[in-house]
This record gives sequence, structure tokens and C-alpha cells, in this order.
Amino acid sequence: MSAETPVQSAGNFARLRLRFHDWRGTRPFWAGLFTLLGGVPIAYFPYATFKLGTMSIAMSTTAGAGSLIIGALLITLGLTMWFQSATRIFAGVAAIILALVSLVVSNIGGFIVGFLLALVGGALALSWAPVGKPVKAAAATGAGQPVPATGDGYPAAPAVPAVPAQPQPAYDTPVEHTADGATDGERAEKPNGGSRVG
Repeated sequence: MSAETPVQSAGNFARLRLRFHDWRGTRPFWAGLFTLLGGVPIAYFPYATFKLGTMSIAMSTTAGAGSLIIGALLITLGLTMWFQSATRIFAGVAAIILALVSLVVSNIGGFIVGFLLALVGGALALSWAPVGKPVKAAAATGAGQPVPATGDGYPAAPAVPAVPAQPQPAYDTPVEHTADGATDGERAEKPNGGSRVG
């Protein structure tokens, strides 16, 4: 075992963590996680038996099969949100409907825990929107020029091209205003060179 082994394993862990971070950022990860976790208590509690000393407590209901189906569907919808993010709207609406149905069918929605988790997961799936991927600094634009990037990996704002100054029209003679505000040209048009009235 060499001295570089911990550094190499730390590098692998950091690489895996960054890959997971990139994967998680392109899909409604938390929506899928909450929906998946909401399906577990809804499916589990109707079939669970707890023991308190010598006494057994069975929480099975007449709709145990319905609870299992709702729980399995919620787990499937959570995985769908992860791996088919394009169907997140359908999965979110279905998760909310199944969470509401579980209140009646499955021990008050898995003792409210599964109901709340599935409800939050469905709402998060409906509110999630994909964002554009950051462009790396080495990526080329359509013109073949590299895109400058800021420290966070996103492209820097494009520089606004400078607008050349428009040349001012040159006048042959300067315009002079008289005391009454009229220019020489206006005074020449008026009869007798009089001032303006009104």
C-alpha cells in the first residue's frame, strides 16, 4: 500500500460525487426521492405486525392489496421522475392523486407519513423545470471562437459590440439666432424682416 492510495481514492470519490451532482441536476431528483419514500410506508404498514412483549399488533386492513398497489405505483412514479424526466407532469399529478387515495385505502395514508411524502414529491415534480446545461470554457461557438467562462463554469455574458459614432452633418454656414429667437433664414422669409406676431 503506497502513500498515494488515499489521495487516489479521494479523487475517485470526488469524481463520483461530481457525476452524481450533474446527474441529479438534470432531473427532478428530490421529487422522485420523496415520492419513492412516500410509497414505502403506504405499502408496508398494512402488512406489518408489531410485537409489544407477548402482544402482537397487526395493522392489516381489508384493502391491503390496494395499499400494496398504491405503494408500488408511487415507487414506480418516483423512479419514473428520475429516469424519464420528460413525464414529470404526468408523474406528479398521478403521485398527488394516489397520495389522496391512500388516505382512504391505506391506514390514513401510511399514518400520514406516506401521504405527506408523496404529496410533496408530486408537487415538486410539477414545479420542477429543466435548466440549460452550462457551457464549458473550451466549448466552441458557431463562429469557432472559445466561449469565456466565469468561475462557476457558466459562460460569461457576451460583450456588447461598440456602436460606431455617427458622423454629424456638416453645415455650410453656422445658424445664428436673433434676439427674438428666429434664425436668419426665417427672418429672410418674413416680409419686411419683422418679428413674429403671437
